[in-house]
Amino acid sequence: MELNALNAITPIDGRYRRKVKELSPYFSEFGLIKYRVLVEVEYFIALVNSGIQPLSDFPKDRFSDLKKIYEDFTESDAQTIKDTEKVTNHDVKAVEYFVKDKLEALNLSEYIEFIHFGLTSQDINNTAVPLSMKHAIEEIYLPELNGLMNILEDYAKKWADISMLAKTHGQPASPTRLGKEILVFHERLDIQKKQLLSIPFSAKFGGATGNLNAHHVAFPNHDWAGFANHFVSHHLQLTRSQTTTQIEHYDNIAALFDAMKRINSIIIDLNRDMWTYISMDYFKQKLKEGEVGSSAMPHKVNPIDFENSEGNLGISSAILAHLAGKLPISRLQRDLTDSTVLRNVGVPFGHTLIGFKSTQVGLKKLLLNEKALFEDLENNWAVVAEAIQTILRREGFSKPYEALKGLTRKNEKITQATVHSFVDTLSVSDAIKAELKAITPHNYTGI
Repeated sequence: MELNALNAITPIDGRYRRKVKELSPYFSEFGLIKYRVLVEVEYFIALVNSGIQPLSDFPKDRFSDLKKIYEDFTESDAQTIKDTEKVTNHDVKAVEYFVKDKLEALNLSEYIEFIHFGLTSQDINNTAVPLSMKHAIEEIYLPELNGLMNILEDYAKKWADISMLAKTHGQPASPTRLGKEILVFHERLDIQKKQLLSIPFSAKFGGATGNLNAHHVAFPNHDWAGFANHFVSHHLQLTRSQTTTQIEHYDNIAALFDAMKRINSIIIDLNRDMWTYISMDYFKQKLKEGEVGSSAMPHKVNPIDFENSEGNLGISSAILAHLAGKLPISRLQRDLTDSTVLRNVGVPFGHTLIGFKSTQVGLKKLLLNEKALFEDLENNWAVVAEAIQTILRREGFSKPYEALKGLTRKNEKITQATVHSFVDTLSVSDAIKAELKAITPHNYTGI
């Protein structure tokens, strides 16, 4: 049976494939193999440039031919490597053989034993995986996050002067402005994005147990630590961890996943608030021709995009939490649990991308219902009690909080007339009474 959207096991490769297909070059089996080939080729080029004697006569004008091995990498090439793996039962060794075959095809066979020279498989994996993650963050994740934040920024400006009843503990509270409430989420995301961007993409590159043993024994007078640092930083634009076991210790990857999880939490919070505002009729939703809200209730237009985003971001965060907790732990110098776990890195990225896109779709559907916001404020004149008692405190009025508490906790509706009648009973100047009567739920919105 050929894999398609109907028989795929996971929804990110089935139902939601069209929303995540741009992640395939980074996290698919093809993507992983291509990044491994890239590292092998760039490592060989770095060895040539290192000045070791056996490679001193390598024709450097052939570097462009070497780079084409990964630049022009095809699915057929990847399949060739997978077929070799069936024999070797080792995925990285199959990549090594593939690159060696390519050198032979380029008439460079005398240099093939310097492909994968002195390396262990994790020197390839622990550079290929963070490099693919770095590119996915820069080229897919951040543009989608920025797109979501741009929508929030536009709404914050557009609705800056829209007064809105706030709710604390689900109860009417001091009024706010809709634009400011949207801006809260933009600011939170901006802070977490900066923290995410501050985390380096770390790579392990140091031989079988992290000591560059094989390199040193072959060329004891060469500065292999300096070489490794230059290779990782210059050729791969990653940060090399200096003291490692056979594998990267993954602490920075864990920090990255924790940062992504916090961003997910903020967007889930945003989704729930938008869902609630829609249920309160503060927003209507743009209708899409042919779309059905309920199989039984024709009137319904459900906030499905915010719900879809919340669900997918929750799955993403659960997996990110496992990865962040598991990856930094390994038995002694190395066990294989990190290898199988790392193959799932694309899964939380996929659910995250679905969540980001769904939230953006939901936000773009919003139609502000100013009438509902106005009526909610007008029906809750009790919220000006805070303002009145605070001014009375300023004026030295005796027990103003208790006076307003007595007014607002009666079992009767508080209206503008109720408030103004109360103000008229106060032993304060006419100027103060005028100041108090000027306060409304619509203008008591702070700064």
